[in-house]
Amino acid sequence: MSLELGAALRATQTTDPAAVPDIIGRLASTLGATDVVVYLIDFGQTSLEPIPDRSSHAELPRSEDVATTMAGRAFAGRCTVMAPQPDGVRVWVPVIEGSDRTGVVALTVPDAPPAIIEACEELGILCGLLIAARARTTDLYNLYRRRRALSLPASMQWDLLPPLGLDTANVSVACVLEPAYEVGGDCFDYALNNATLDLALIDAMGHDLTAALIASLALGSYRHDRRESRALDYIHASLDDVVAKQFPGAHATGQLACVDVDNGTLTWTSAGHPPSLLIRAGRVVGALELAPTLPWGMGAMGGDLSVGVGTETLEPGDSVLFHTDGVTEARVPGGERFGADRLADLIGQYADEPIEPKELVRRIVSAVVACQKERLADDATLMLVRWNGSPS
Repeated sequence: MSLELGAALRATQTTDPAAVPDIIGRLASTLGATDVVVYLIDFGQTSLEPIPDRSSHAELPRSEDVATTMAGRAFAGRCTVMAPQPDGVRVWVPVIEGSDRTGVVALTVPDAPPAIIEACEELGILCGLLIAARARTTDLYNLYRRRRALSLPASMQWDLLPPLGLDTANVSVACVLEPAYEVGGDCFDYALNNATLDLALIDAMGHDLTAALIASLALGSYRHDRRESRALDYIHASLDDVVAKQFPGAHATGQLACVDVDNGTLTWTSAGHPPSLLIRAGRVVGALELAPTLPWGMGAMGGDLSVGVGTETLEPGDSVLFHTDGVTEARVPGGERFGADRLADLIGQYADEPIEPKELVRRIVSAVVACQKERLADDATLMLVRWNGSPS
């Protein structure tokens, strides 16, 4: 398929940016594949939405539920799923954007020897990379992911965010944001720069357009100082100052953190935020407590801000779960708070299973949302970081 792949890559330079499904379909035909469908995961991470193949006049397939379908199994497990069909074998492979799963390619092949399955999996990787590149010049891939309209604050927030997942041999990051279509003040960021993984979780006050503006400013301040190689306590204090000056009377809570991927050293600061949870051997072994600074925008109050910095040495396989208070303060039936203990129990149900970090946080937030009968009263954001050990 190498000659066809080269031609396909060259074609992306001049074709319509929305033509990725057409390109994948043409490449799949060289494998004898038919009925090729590209799906993207919706913003809520519950449904796989089909992308039209404009080279075909076939009717657009229906959406596929993540929890109950073969396509959903391929997405959730980040694995290849197969089922015999009268005309061959139906194959579902995950669409991979870098290391983040973003959808599924479904296709029917006459037979499924290892070489054909490997080629199908490579189509999923190529599809993810092409969509990631071409989505910068069209709105269509964003629109295909929407099961319903995004609010203005949610649209602003999603445009700020990095991919929901990152996987390397040494460290993994997985994030999830709810309510996906109406989120207001929650956001997160991460960047892997050589041996340092930088992280931020921000929860701006309110749940409206002002909250989105505060979060955008806070995230911009964090990225600016991080890229200037500032120390963690400096970034924290600077963020407090910029929020106080631009939004007097407003504030944001959050945490900033760094992980040294060579030795597993975690350092972090807290701005009036719930402590993160340390997960070891499939269970929560404790909260990473730190005397918090006041929320950003309230800390210095015109004076110098003293920022506490916590340190923890992670063991290979350890995970740290950062979360906003929308998770623990969600109300279960009867009015009781979801709470940190219930969150720890929920983590214990899933963390010992052989599932990826991204699937773990998706399941946790789905359970929190289900407890509120699909209607959260506040934004709920999770960021899970897993350290796998030092580089070989």
